Amino acid sequence: MKTVVLQSECKALKLVNRGKVRDIYDLGEHLLIVTSDRISAFDVVMNQGIPDKGYVLTQISKFWFERMADLIPHHLVATEISDFPAATHPYREQLEGRSMLVKKAAPLPIECIVRGYITGSGWKEYRSQGSVCGIPLPPGLQESQQLPEPIFTPSTKAELGAHDENISFDQAVKICAPGLAEQARQASLAIYQRAREELAAKGIIIADTKFEFGLYRDQLIWIDEALTPDSSRFWPRDQYRPGGSQPSFDKQFLRDYLETLDWNKQAPAPILPDEIVRKTSEKYLEALQRITAC
Repeated sequence: MKTVVLQSECKALKLVNRGKVRDIYDLGEHLLIVTSDRISAFDVVMNQGIPDKGYVLTQISKFWFERMADLIPHHLVATEISDFPAATHPYREQLEGRSMLVKKAAPLPIECIVRGYITGSGWKEYRSQGSVCGIPLPPGLQESQQLPEPIFTPSTKAELGAHDENISFDQAVKICAPGLAEQARQASLAIYQRAREELAAKGIIIADTKFEFGLYRDQLIWIDEALTPDSSRFWPRDQYRPGGSQPSFDKQFLRDYLETLDWNKQAPAPILPDEIVRKTSEKYLEALQRITAC
């Protein structure tokens, strides 16, 4: 188990953003993304870190960026400290295994979500309106049931502490430059479909996932993270039973625990019991092992 890193402290580097999970430094030609062990739920960052989480997210992202490179270019340049600029080397202990050197891209102002199963916020909307993000769905679906085909349901990007808002594809078109929303939709669906097929062979269902894309030299590229337990819902296929929530390899375990508390889902976050922290870490590590297994 690696040392928990709640926050990177690379004082000689130019910090440009500290998000829910990632710290971003400007290195001139490239950015350095440091994935901490922070964890958020319901858009609130928890007080405790999850051991090995930053390592897991970085290694899974590296795996998928490289595996999907023929579908769409990505921002990943390097993950080995020896390949990073010399200015980063004094911080090797903080950065090892949890950092990516990436291209500087201009992020699209939307998050790109693909849903293959009806769960989470999509299930809540379906129960009240019979649709998800304005897309009508067949009546009588059960919670966690597979959809007839995957659907693209974009959302806005909220500031830290605020909630993302689901939007229609037409709204996404208005927010993005002409043609970019459609490119992002096609890329999202293509990545999801291939990942779903590969993970099915490894006994994993990918219920839904979130992508981010950006423009780099006028070309759409895949940025941020790639099919991780933070951005996706992973279910063990051998335990899948539609009609309720599913056991998972992602932070849904943490969300389920938080739902049992008398907490209004606003900061400050509740203190997590050691057992919840440990089990969450185990689920992330299991996801890494199963996803990247040959």
